[in-house]
Amino acid sequence: MRGSLLTLIAVIAFEEMCSRMPRAKRSVEFAVNIDGFPMICHLHREEQCLPDQEWRGISVHVRVEGIVRRELFLEYPTTVSQKSGWMRIEPPRPAVTAAKVEEHIRQAMAAGWNPDSRGKPFVYHVEELPS
Repeated sequence: MRGSLLTLIAVIAFEEMCSRMPRAKRSVEFAVNIDGFPMICHLHREEQCLPDQEWRGISVHVRVEGIVRRELFLEYPTTVSQKSGWMRIEPPRPAVTAAKVEEHIRQAMAAGWNPDSRGKPFVYHVEELPS
Protein backbone atom coordinates (compact mmCIF):
# COMPACT_ATOMS: atom_id res chain seq x y z
CA MET A 1 0.00 0.00 0.00
CA ARG A 2 2.73 2.45 1.00
CA GLY A 3 4.78 1.76 -2.17
CA SER A 4 1.83 2.33 -4.50
CA LEU A 5 0.94 5.54 -2.66
CA LEU A 6 4.49 6.86 -3.08
CA THR A 7 4.41 5.92 -6.76
CA LEU A 8 1.11 7.78 -7.19
CA ILE A 9 2.54 10.86 -5.46
CA ALA A 10 5.63 10.76 -7.69
CA VAL A 11 3.48 10.51 -10.86
CA ILE A 12 1.28 13.43 -9.76
CA ALA A 13 4.34 15.56 -8.93
CA PHE A 14 5.87 14.75 -12.33
CA GLU A 15 2.66 15.68 -14.16
CA GLU A 16 2.50 18.98 -12.26
CA MET A 17 6.13 19.70 -13.14
CA CYS A 18 5.45 19.06 -16.83
CA SER A 19 2.34 21.23 -16.87
CA ARG A 20 3.75 24.31 -15.13
CA MET A 21 5.19 27.31 -16.90
CA PRO A 22 8.67 26.66 -18.30
CA ARG A 23 11.72 28.69 -17.35
CA ALA A 24 12.60 31.53 -19.67
CA LYS A 25 14.73 30.54 -22.64
CA ARG A 26 18.33 31.73 -22.61
CA SER A 27 19.47 34.19 -25.24
CA VAL A 28 22.31 32.30 -26.91
CA GLU A 29 23.36 33.55 -30.35
CA PHE A 30 26.69 33.64 -32.17
CA ALA A 31 28.15 33.78 -35.67
CA VAL A 32 30.47 31.24 -37.28
CA ASN A 33 32.12 31.06 -40.69
CA ILE A 34 32.43 27.58 -42.19
CA ASP A 35 33.79 26.96 -45.70
CA GLY A 36 33.08 30.56 -46.72
CA PHE A 37 29.49 30.53 -45.44
CA PRO A 38 28.78 33.09 -42.69
CA MET A 39 26.21 31.46 -40.40
CA ILE A 40 24.09 32.63 -37.49
CA CYS A 41 23.40 30.08 -34.74
CA HIS A 42 20.92 30.55 -31.93
CA LEU A 43 19.27 28.43 -29.28
CA HIS A 44 15.95 27.32 -30.73
CA ARG A 45 14.60 25.25 -27.83
CA GLU A 46 15.56 24.44 -24.24
CA GLU A 47 15.05 20.97 -22.80
CA GLN A 48 11.37 20.31 -22.33
CA CYS A 49 8.98 17.71 -21.00
CA LEU A 50 6.57 16.33 -23.60
CA PRO A 51 2.96 15.36 -22.79
CA ASP A 52 3.88 11.65 -22.78
CA GLN A 53 6.33 12.40 -19.92
CA GLU A 54 9.42 12.04 -22.09
CA TRP A 55 12.17 14.65 -22.21
CA ARG A 56 13.40 16.31 -25.40
CA GLY A 57 16.86 17.88 -25.52
CA ILE A 58 17.90 21.33 -26.66
CA SER A 59 17.91 22.39 -30.29
CA VAL A 60 20.18 24.88 -32.07
CA HIS A 61 18.98 26.63 -35.24
CA VAL A 62 21.59 27.45 -37.89
CA ARG A 63 21.00 29.63 -40.96
CA VAL A 64 23.21 31.21 -43.58
CA GLU A 65 23.49 34.94 -42.97
CA GLY A 66 21.88 37.31 -45.44
CA ILE A 67 20.27 34.91 -47.92
CA VAL A 68 17.38 32.49 -47.63
CA ARG A 69 18.78 28.99 -47.91
CA ARG A 70 18.21 25.58 -46.37
CA GLU A 71 18.33 25.82 -42.60
CA LEU A 72 19.80 23.35 -40.11
CA PHE A 73 18.44 22.22 -36.75
CA LEU A 74 20.92 20.48 -34.47
CA GLU A 75 18.93 18.25 -32.10
CA TYR A 76 20.82 17.29 -28.93
CA PRO A 77 20.08 14.47 -26.47
CA THR A 78 18.72 15.17 -23.02
CA THR A 79 21.12 15.55 -20.12
CA VAL A 80 21.31 12.68 -17.67
CA SER A 81 21.27 14.12 -14.18
CA GLN A 82 19.78 11.43 -11.97
CA LYS A 83 19.53 7.67 -11.66
CA SER A 84 16.96 5.93 -13.82
CA GLY A 85 13.63 5.61 -12.08
CA TRP A 86 14.02 8.89 -10.18
CA MET A 87 12.09 12.01 -11.01
CA ARG A 88 13.95 15.03 -12.36
CA ILE A 89 12.84 18.25 -10.71
CA GLU A 90 14.63 20.83 -12.86
CA PRO A 91 16.65 19.79 -15.90
CA PRO A 92 20.16 21.24 -15.95
CA ARG A 93 20.90 23.66 -18.75
CA PRO A 94 23.89 22.49 -20.76
CA ALA A 95 26.30 25.16 -21.93
CA VAL A 96 26.26 25.89 -25.67
CA THR A 97 29.77 26.61 -26.94
CA ALA A 98 30.51 27.99 -30.40
CA ALA A 99 33.43 25.60 -30.99
CA LYS A 100 31.32 22.49 -30.34
CA VAL A 101 28.40 23.77 -32.41
CA GLU A 102 30.80 24.52 -35.27
CA GLU A 103 32.10 20.94 -35.05
CA HIS A 104 28.52 19.64 -35.13
CA ILE A 105 27.70 21.81 -38.16
CA ARG A 106 30.64 20.21 -39.98
CA GLN A 107 29.28 16.77 -39.04
CA ALA A 108 25.88 17.75 -40.44
CA MET A 109 27.53 18.92 -43.66
CA ALA A 110 29.30 15.56 -43.93
CA ALA A 111 25.91 13.87 -43.36
CA GLY A 112 24.35 15.69 -46.31
CA TRP A 113 23.38 19.23 -45.33
CA ASN A 114 24.37 21.73 -48.01
CA PRO A 115 24.05 25.33 -46.74
CA ASP A 116 23.89 26.63 -50.32
CA SER A 117 20.86 24.50 -51.28
CA ARG A 118 17.20 25.30 -50.90
CA GLY A 119 14.45 23.21 -49.38
CA LYS A 120 12.95 22.17 -46.09
CA PRO A 121 15.10 22.41 -42.95
CA PHE A 122 17.66 19.67 -42.37
CA VAL A 123 17.42 18.06 -38.92
CA TYR A 124 20.63 16.49 -37.64
CA HIS A 125 20.58 14.44 -34.42
CA VAL A 126 23.85 14.96 -32.57
CA GLU A 127 25.19 12.21 -30.30
CA GLU A 128 26.85 14.50 -27.73
CA LEU A 129 25.96 17.67 -25.85
CA PRO A 130 27.08 21.09 -27.14
CA SER A 131 29.36 21.85 -24.19
